[in-house]
Amino acid sequence: MAEMRAFRDAVTSWAAGGPDGPARDLAESLGVRTAVLLEGLSDLAAVEALAARRGRDLAAEGVCVMPMGGAMSVGRYAGLLGPPGLGLHLTGLCDEGEKGFYERGLTRARAPLQDIYVCTADLEDELIRALGVAGVEEILRAEGDFRAWQTFQRQPAQHNRHRHQQVRRFLGTKKGRKIRYGRLLVEALAPDRTPPPLDGLFASL
Repeated sequence: MAEMRAFRDAVTSWAAGGPDGPARDLAESLGVRTAVLLEGLSDLAAVEALAARRGRDLAAEGVCVMPMGGAMSVGRYAGLLGPPGLGLHLTGLCDEGEKGFYERGLTRARAPLQDIYVCTADLEDELIRALGVAGVEEILRAEGDFRAWQTFQRQPAQHNRHRHQQVRRFLGTKKGRKIRYGRLLVEALAPDRTPPPLDGLFASL
């Protein structure tokens, strides 16, 4: 795991204009074969939590889960990790609204699009629908966030929103909350309630 984090850090440095050598050397020594392109850290937390639930050691399988810091970076990462760069198999998740960035980025990198799985709005939306708002509220209560959630619901801006939309917005209102709940929501899923994009992603690995 630590070695794969080192590879991920080397790729991030390469994407920011650093040297390619460290990433290339680690890719070879670790046997990296697949890169999972994710928009951010909350998606990373969810994917890692599901891997743990399913008893999969992605690093040992040669899979690097790569948060890119936003969908607009996908062209850069696809070029470095896909056919023009390290030649890895590319897969990943994207939000419906960011699908165009992925299509353009992977097309430029001459990488196939079929292993990119699109969330209806975003991954949090998929997880909330899988659990139901009542199920998410149980987790909020267990984590000590239920009172804050109730206060949030009373805000005037939330009065005309569906509870599903409210809870999705609530998860993004405090720094680090989306990351923490990305893991917690996945851990609370029944085995047969994994959102289709996540199921598809793991089937492609």
